[in-house]
Amino acid sequence: MPSVEGAAEPPTATGPLEPERTVARDGALSGWFNHETGELLPGYDASGDDVVLDVGCGDTPLSSFFANRAGSMIVADLLAENVEKAESRLRAVGARNVRAIVTDTDPLPLDSASVTRVVATEVLEHVPDPTRFMAELVRVGRPGARYLLSVPDASSEALQQTIAAPSYFEPPNHVRVFSREAFERLVVDAGLVIEHRKLYGFYWTMWWCFFWTCKQDLSPPWHPLLESWTRTWGLLLDTEQGGQIKAVLDNALPKSQLIVARKP
Repeated sequence: MPSVEGAAEPPTATGPLEPERTVARDGALSGWFNHETGELLPGYDASGDDVVLDVGCGDTPLSSFFANRAGSMIVADLLAENVEKAESRLRAVGARNVRAIVTDTDPLPLDSASVTRVVATEVLEHVPDPTRFMAELVRVGRPGARYLLSVPDASSEALQQTIAAPSYFEPPNHVRVFSREAFERLVVDAGLVIEHRKLYGFYWTMWWCFFWTCKQDLSPPWHPLLESWTRTWGLLLDTEQGGQIKAVLDNALPKSQLIVARKP
């Protein structure tokens, strides 16, 4: 995951503001991590027959949700320390079979048609050649394989460009910005069929804006401004119309655009 931006990790400070509860509720309202249905996101699940590949996994793989559901897990990242931590996290939450790979994905050291689920979230904006990267993801997928892909939304990136540290838009961080049309075209041109699109993350768009203003590291204790924003967002979500307002704001200024797709 990005060295400046981090892995879209929630604030983990503890205390009366309950930031973890707010982040969890925000995600749940968008359909993330549904334990009742077994879906990581609506329309995206895995079972014991699946081989899940998480590319650009960072040290906290999103695919850990499938750890005790999927038949086997593969985590891949450019940084060895991320791969080591990701593997440890997966084993700690009950993954049955884990393979960890340090790779730049050019090419992926996997056989063609060897995986059934591919997770690549907030990765494409970092890679030098997105077309080649997508070709590798498609190559390793079996017919019928399903893909969960995301990139930062162009609207949020435009906002970040006015206030972020210069390194945020320099290698190895965000080297390109995808419009929604360009992201969709990249996925379709790679040979995938788009099943579902989603915009998500107004809370995170604003969190990062405040983060740059605070000029602090990506670790607690968090600046009072960040704590105050998280508390405000939590109070909003707890209101009767909180979920409705969140949905409107997520579509107006999302942090990320997501696509669920299938290999024919």
